[in-house]
Amino acid sequence: MGSSHKTYVVNVTPPEFPARFNMARYFLTSRLEEGFADAAAVFTDRANFTYRQIHELSNRVANALAERDVRSEERVLIILPDGAEFIAAWFGVLKAGAVFAMVNPLVTTEDFEHYFEYTKARVAFLDAAAADRLLPAIAKSRYLRFAIFVGGAPADGGNVKFETWQRAVAAAPADDAMADTHREDVSAWLFTSGSTGKPKAAVHRHVDFAYNTECYAKQVLGIRRGDRTLAVSKLFFGYATGVNLMFPFAVGASTAVFEERSTPETMVQKIRKFQPTILCSVPTSIAGMLQIENLSAGDLRPLRLLTSAGEALPAELYKRWYDRFGIEILDGIGSAEMFHIYISNRPGRVRVGTLGEAVPGYDARVVGPDGADAPAGEPGYLWVRGESQSLGYFQDKKRSAEVFRGEWCVSGDMFRRDADGFFIYEGRGDDMLKVSGIWVSPLEIENCLLKHPSIAECCVIGVPDKDGLVKPRAFIVLRAGFAASESLFADLRAHAKKNMAPYKYPRWMDVLDAIPRGDRGKADRKILRAMPLKRD
Repeated sequence: MGSSHKTYVVNVTPPEFPARFNMARYFLTSRLEEGFADAAAVFTDRANFTYRQIHELSNRVANALAERDVRSEERVLIILPDGAEFIAAWFGVLKAGAVFAMVNPLVTTEDFEHYFEYTKARVAFLDAAAADRLLPAIAKSRYLRFAIFVGGAPADGGNVKFETWQRAVAAAPADDAMADTHREDVSAWLFTSGSTGKPKAAVHRHVDFAYNTECYAKQVLGIRRGDRTLAVSKLFFGYATGVNLMFPFAVGASTAVFEERSTPETMVQKIRKFQPTILCSVPTSIAGMLQIENLSAGDLRPLRLLTSAGEALPAELYKRWYDRFGIEILDGIGSAEMFHIYISNRPGRVRVGTLGEAVPGYDARVVGPDGADAPAGEPGYLWVRGESQSLGYFQDKKRSAEVFRGEWCVSGDMFRRDADGFFIYEGRGDDMLKVSGIWVSPLEIENCLLKHPSIAECCVIGVPDKDGLVKPRAFIVLRAGFAASESLFADLRAHAKKNMAPYKYPRWMDVLDAIPRGDRGKADRKILRAMPLKRD
């Protein structure tokens, strides 16, 4: 599966950065120095912003933080929907020399309580629309002192001073602000997805983000001045913070952001409105857009490529997408621990069913149970190294020692490499199924089911049968025109047995309206595992 796009690899030598280094200068103020001050930087539904306007607004944020005595490497929470305020707050925190910690504004009060306590943030930028969930958490916070609300502040904050963005930020001076930080200074906390327990913070330096931008964004994506990005994922998620904020700003390109939920229909509407060239997507959105009738390649112009991450993109979904729209999808894998994508397919070099090759500047290994590199075709755990590696998890020395082993970051993902060195994702280690004594990847079963014309989406987990032996259970979302029936289930089982080893076929099938997903778009297998069996 290919296209006319060339592979934009310009330099495989790892980049170097000066000792005195601040991300905000690298991503923003350098563009003004290059003459892009009046170029479009951010498009929103309400207004558009130039590089100069984002620069000045983020100066006001930095000066507002200084007025509230925010100090070097102090954490500041950003709990905002996507918009110019989020972007200005993000840059302003960096200009102040502080550390950004980004949180989904849609989470529960209990989650907000965790973030307030864990980060010990004294200042937070908050979404007024989430006040009903935020206020009980703020009341319990031991550290928060300034709550700056976008959209109108509540009346009474008790020990916490409630302020509006207009009063705290818009009224602050726009004088230039740029902390004299070192490239090794802490700049960010990126939260893990929290699949087990509460989310942990992977602690990152200023240089980590610039390193990945030079290696992945410029050498793999080939992002350039004329590009405009758009994202399914929201900016609080490091995947989108990269593709839809850092990467376009690094080259003088532009980004489009919006507040609504990223439904497939909304994404089509925003593509038509904002005319992006690069779409930061996830498999569930790709599947959803494929279900929109009469959607054609013309509706997606001038889109030239998609990125996909968060969970593996089934080969069948890629084929459906490319056959219909002719636009390449660069499936890749990254993590909060490494900031962003470190293995990816390349433009003009997509190998369907794989995650591609190691990004320039990164090394990756597949390590078998004996601690040695697994032979081609054999599964093992992924080890990766590169200069964007986190310093470790905050307040979790034990887990840090398990994951960060010298230069290497040991993931919980199982992979194998084909004879040409392309990486093939098998699944999370704890998601793998041992059926009839043989390891089975749930992705293999999911991809097989997706080839059936009735299936739009699916997710497979392992369930013990009456004898305590693990067997596959499939949760499926049907395409329009199909309905659940015993004859359909029988046909699906026959399809699975014909196209895989027979012992891999799903013993149980459940039809859902949608696959439950977490706030980063991944299928929530924990919820699926808790669902009672509906048939023997």
